[in-house]
Amino acid sequence: MKKFVFAAALAAAAIAAVPALSAETPLKFSLDWKLEGPAAPFLLALEKGYFSDEGLAVTIDTGAGSLEPINRVASGAYDMGFGDINSLIKFNDQNPDSALTAIYMVYNKPAFAIIGRKSLGVAAPKDLEGKTLGAPAPDGAYAQWPIFVKANEIDASKVTIENVGFPVREPMLAQGAVQAITGFSFSSFINLKTAGVPADDIAVLLMADYGVELYGNAILVAPAYAEAHPDAVKGFLAAFNKAMKEVIADPQAAVKYVTDANPVVTQETELERLQMAIDQNIVTDEVKADGLGAVKMDRLTTSIDQIALTFDFSAKPSAESVFDPSYLPQKEEREVE
Repeated sequence: MKKFVFAAALAAAAIAAVPALSAETPLKFSLDWKLEGPAAPFLLALEKGYFSDEGLAVTIDTGAGSLEPINRVASGAYDMGFGDINSLIKFNDQNPDSALTAIYMVYNKPAFAIIGRKSLGVAAPKDLEGKTLGAPAPDGAYAQWPIFVKANEIDASKVTIENVGFPVREPMLAQGAVQAITGFSFSSFINLKTAGVPADDIAVLLMADYGVELYGNAILVAPAYAEAHPDAVKGFLAAFNKAMKEVIADPQAAVKYVTDANPVVTQETELERLQMAIDQNIVTDEVKADGLGAVKMDRLTTSIDQIALTFDFSAKPSAESVFDPSYLPQKEEREVE
């Protein structure tokens, strides 16, 4: 695992062994994935000193999928994280003594998708029958496969599931070794284009457009940590929210923080990835009405009901036990056009 530690008091992002000396409260944060375009608000907040302004010395680690931040925060190894709220709901049911809470919804519309190639016969959900689907076992999108199957009346017995690693997922589809994969829409689409697959050959079936009525990735925390450090949690969300609004207003300027922190990626690619995330997952009609970070409790209840179609709850949770809005900045601070 590659660790990125950003000293918020410095004028430029830097990888360091210790947090900024001027910050007061250390806070370990786990991303769900690599430093790519959608990580821009976290990096911008660090680079511009927004976390430091809140009295926080934030360190950020990359992750290997939406489940990893949940396990990291639940274990106490990390203070807060960024992961899939649906996986969190299932985790809480299976681990009630380590239950976590979502406190800021980032992907109001989840990026979960089935990505196929039209030239390999996949352009619609039912086309998956008779095909091979490449799906990493810990993938947040694959976790929703049973719901997608039920919503689209797919005969799952006719779909071969091949457990593939994250690094080879898109290459296998590019090579035709599988006909479709599960993944995040903005990541898999860009990765396939980079691998030489023509854009018009890529079929992105966003699960939210095909009957999967769920929320996506959120900032999460252990309730005990939040109760013990409420100012740190509120400060983190205030800094992140400020950065998120800047990213939405000027993605081109924001993506520089990604390329500075991860020189392996290119600005053009990560800008496209970030813009897709903003347009498809972050700034939705619901967010325009209710502001960044919030959820509608009735919609979250519906999400839990849908998860229950394919997951046997020991004790079905309430929406209020899953999402706590009390740490959010005021609505006027979260408004976007």
